[in-house]
Amino acid sequence: MSSSEGESDYNSSDEELQEAFAEGKLKPGLNAVEPKKRQFKNNVSAMKQKLNEIKLALPWVERLDMINVPAPLAPELALQMQEQEVKRAKQLKGNKKLPQYAPEEDPVLNDFRRETMFHRQAQGAVMEGIARLKKLGLPTTRPDDYFAQMAKSDEHMQKVREKLMKKQVIAQRSERVRQLRQQRKVGKQMQIEANLKKHAEKRKMLEEVKKYQKGIRRDLDFLDDKKKPVSNKAALRRVDKKAQSKLKMKNSKYGFGGKKRGSKQNTRSSSADVSEYKRPGNPGKSSKSGRLGKGKVKQRPGKNRRVQMKSKRK
Repeated sequence: MSSSEGESDYNSSDEELQEAFAEGKLKPGLNAVEPKKRQFKNNVSAMKQKLNEIKLALPWVERLDMINVPAPLAPELALQMQEQEVKRAKQLKGNKKLPQYAPEEDPVLNDFRRETMFHRQAQGAVMEGIARLKKLGLPTTRPDDYFAQMAKSDEHMQKVREKLMKKQVIAQRSERVRQLRQQRKVGKQMQIEANLKKHAEKRKMLEEVKKYQKGIRRDLDFLDDKKKPVSNKAALRRVDKKAQSKLKMKNSKYGFGGKKRGSKQNTRSSSADVSEYKRPGNPGKSSKSGRLGKGKVKQRPGKNRRVQMKSKRK
């Protein structure tokens, strides 16, 4: 019975809303939900009662609460504040997109003034508090021989020390292993360089030997570089005569490379050079070398004469 009554009430309310909407009585914004106002309880007597319950009558030394005026503004802070104001004014003047504020209403400058006020308030509290503590005869600085009790026990600190020593030993061991690995790497690199140097010296020695065999090189200094270098004359005496003559023949036949055409033509300097000129000897007179002139050639003695000369030598 009750459920049917609830449904009829719901249907009747819907019908009323439909009729009101059809007549134009319902429009957007006409109906609004009224928020429920929150009621605040300001029980002054109860709060004072709780305050008296938790209030402790302690001396000022235990509370250290102060009501003081800020300390005087330091000259450097005043100069810094003035610089901030000038800088901010230039910034606002050069950029019209930023909101324009008066210096006393600018939030940027107000932040700096607020921080300065905190600093001055704390400074004034310290100055006044130190004076009051000294007046009460209380020390304000820690003595030089002050010994503070450690928060940790000796057993705990011993464990900490052992742990630190263990970490140090592990670090030293890892560093030693790293150094050995680096030394091994360097030694291997040095061995490779020594082998390359040895092969290069061997290759160079073989090239020098080939040059000597072909007659291009005339000394053997490359065989022993540590010994005292041999003079050019001694080296020339040790050169193979056959290789030397072969080299001279090739040089005379093929030359030393370069341009060949016109090499035998006279020049001004070659025409004036008479250093290789030899004066011919007089016929019938012997020269310094013991030879006769071109007119007479020494003949071979006859057979009888040669036999006589041979018997005399015996």
